[in-house]
Amino acid sequence: MKIALVTVGKTQDESVAALVMEYSKRIGRYATFESADTTDEKLAERLEKYDRVFLLDEKGREYRSVEFADFIGKQMNSGVKSVAFAVGGPFGFSDEVRAIADGSIALSKMTFPHDLVRAIFLEQLYRAFSILKNEKYHHE
Repeated sequence: MKIALVTVGKTQDESVAALVMEYSKRIGRYATFESADTTDEKLAERLEKYDRVFLLDEKGREYRSVEFADFIGKQMNSGVKSVAFAVGGPFGFSDEVRAIADGSIALSKMTFPHDLVRAIFLEQLYRAFSILKNEKYHHE
């Protein structure tokens, strides 16, 4: 399965960019992964090519790490070829983008800068794969 993280804007902070690169590389051991930057205006168009789209949004469903791993496992076993996770701009998502989405996921009830959302989400995605593979990264 192909997994994409599509983000409005670019990572500005070099230390965050390094984390994003590191977790992207780790995720690549488990799935085909791509990260793409876009603009608010082109986000909907960019997301339409994926079989499933989930928005990373403070109003979305919250998961514990093990629950998120189960969610990822179900996506992988569902037969879909591609799943995109989207990070919106400073004003969130347009109605057009929300109409495309299959759901939304909250990393927290708090709001984070989009740079940090990338790093936090990718760490959780890597953690999910390590849980699914029974590796020793996650501890309960």
